[in-house]
This record gives sequence, structure tokens and C-alpha cells, in this order.
Amino acid sequence: MDIGSIFLILAILIPVVIYISRPLLERTTTSSSHPEQDISTLLAERDQVVATLQELDDDFNLGKIPSDIYPAQRLTLLQNGADILRNIDAYQMTPATGTAEDRLEAAIVSRRVTFDGAQTSVRKNGNAVPPVPDDDLEQRIASRRRLRQGKAGGFCPKCGRPVQAVDRFCPRCGAILN
Repeated sequence: MDIGSIFLILAILIPVVIYISRPLLERTTTSSSHPEQDISTLLAERDQVVATLQELDDDFNLGKIPSDIYPAQRLTLLQNGADILRNIDAYQMTPATGTAEDRLEAAIVSRRVTFDGAQTSVRKNGNAVPPVPDDDLEQRIASRRRLRQGKAGGFCPKCGRPVQAVDRFCPRCGAILN
């Protein structure tokens, strides 16, 4: 083997080895102290305990579980559920940055602000209405649409399609209308 092929093999082999060994050499610490993940885990555990309690009650009512074992298992599940609920309450009490209603109102106000910073008008039922466009073209299009709302003023002599009274040309075939 000549020296060129050895350099070529090394040029390919070294980046591949670095790429493969990189995850093994990195020392990333995964922080599992994210409150959202912890609350999500607690909520999942709560749902699991509730489902297990329902299954236990159903099995006892069907006679699958003896009456001497049922109270102890139920008490254990209830204690686990109470501990989980206490932990959930502890997490939910810590972020006291404002009430949920205040945060919701702030989010609504921030969404109502348009791109140029102007406030949108609000209807009686609470739905936001976009601001009226000041563009001349938009006003002309709106007036044209209002005119087009009228009934047919006749039919095209060439293709027979209904046309508006204000039309000068047929919208389908382009024939001149009188």
C-alpha cells in the first residue's frame, strides 16, 4: 500500500472515530429539576393511583379480592394518592407571580395589540374586530363587492350566463354587453 492510500484511510477514519466517540466523551448533566416535568410526572402518578383505586374497587365488588386484603390495599393507595396531591400542591403554590386570572388577562391584552401597536375594537359579545383598513384599494374592492351582491340584470347574449346590471362585459366569455 502506498502512502497516499494510508493518508486517505486516516482522513476518513479519524473523523468517524471522533464522531462516534463524541457522545461517550461528553459529560452532559441532564437536569431533571424542571418544575414542569416534575408536575407532569406527579399528575401522571395521580392518574395512575386513581385508576388503580377504581380497578381495586371494581375487583372487590366483583368478588375477585378477599375482604381481608381489600382495606389494607385501599388504605395504601389512598396514602400514596394523598402524598402525590400534597406534592402537586407544593409545586403549584411556589410560583406566586400573580393569579391565573391576571396572567390570562395579560395574555389577552398582549394578543389584542396589533402589529403597529394600536388597540383593536371590541364588539359587544367580546370578539376582537380587526381595525378598518385605510387603504383606498381595499375600500374600492369592498364597494365593488357590495355592487356584485345585487341580483342578475340579464343574461349574456353569447353564452347565456347571468350578468349584473353594472357589468359591461360578460365575466365568462368576455362578450360586450349593451
